[in-house]
Amino acid sequence: MTYGRGELTLDEMYDWLERMPVPEGHKSEIVGGHIFLWPQRDTHWDIIADIYDQLRAKYPRKRVKSDVRMDCPGYLNGFAPDVVALAEGARKDDRGHWRPDDVEFVAEVVSRSTAGNDHGPKKDAYAAAGVPVYLIVDPYAGEWHLHTLPRDGKYHAAVSFGFGDDVDLTGTVVGLALKTDDFPRD
Repeated sequence: MTYGRGELTLDEMYDWLERMPVPEGHKSEIVGGHIFLWPQRDTHWDIIADIYDQLRAKYPRKRVKSDVRMDCPGYLNGFAPDVVALAEGARKDDRGHWRPDDVEFVAEVVSRSTAGNDHGPKKDAYAAAGVPVYLIVDPYAGEWHLHTLPRDGKYHAAVSFGFGDDVDLTGTVVGLALKTDDFPRD
């Protein structure tokens, strides 16, 4: 469902979404004023859990989040990233949402119905927010895509490899390498 500019705010859209009978096990996000719902698959969750576990080597538990609302630059962008690593001292905004300014790392695991968002408007919004490291994991293709060096609203470095190749984040604020050998494929 899409609303014209100025008709609803992001908070109003989320209030409406929370009152909807969303089936158990489904995720929801608002990207560019469009509401997306999709079922979370086992493969999707297993990759999220694997990334979360590996990030815990550096980040305390309270600085690694999953599926928490984060409002990003652009028109009605209220994302629920699959995995987020927050900077030390991160704090919520006055509405209780995590601020993109405090995010050091975001990972999105592709779902077939929303893959275009991960590679398009969400990538652009994370770059505009200055998120230093954005990782897209695609269990259908068995590959990952790393975007770094955000400036002027876009990422200036990108690299892609298949599952089995490490995601080398040692030269970034994250400072570690993520193993992908155990990432399942769909």
